Amino acid sequence: MEYAQFSHSDADLIKQPIGYWSWAAYKAVVTRTRAALAGIGTTQPQWWVLAQVAGADTVKTRDEVCHVLRNYLDTGPGLMESEIDTVIARGWITEDAERRLGITAEGRAFHAKAAALQDELWAQRHAGISDEEYLITLKVLQRFIHNTGGEAWHH
Repeated sequence: MEYAQFSHSDADLIKQPIGYWSWAAYKAVVTRTRAALAGIGTTQPQWWVLAQVAGADTVKTRDEVCHVLRNYLDTGPGLMESEIDTVIARGWITEDAERRLGITAEGRAFHAKAAALQDELWAQRHAGISDEEYLITLKVLQRFIHNTGGEAWHH
């Protein structure tokens, strides 16, 4: 597999703005992920909901799922409520009177399909990138967030 050539020499690259390159990486990754998920008939927020319910060790309520997902890519609680409703309407999860969410057989099957796709996307994104490089990248990004007074958290 051929990897992208770098845009600048090392001397010039070190002067490039992190804001631009982190945004460009975000845009490329999210655009690719959303297009792939759309290809199998779902959205990224619907995938998040399904993954939270399918992967839970204990049954989660709607409020618990919304709490975890409310800040993912600035989606907000309103969108997550709507996406939960859509996942329920598709028959992938159920909601009982106490607002507990459960996965259906159809939901498990679709989750397996979407999870396999996510594994493929992970492999594409990480091609030519060692675990050590990936770890360093995440730690550096977290330092940028800390150094600028930002906050970030991912489950």
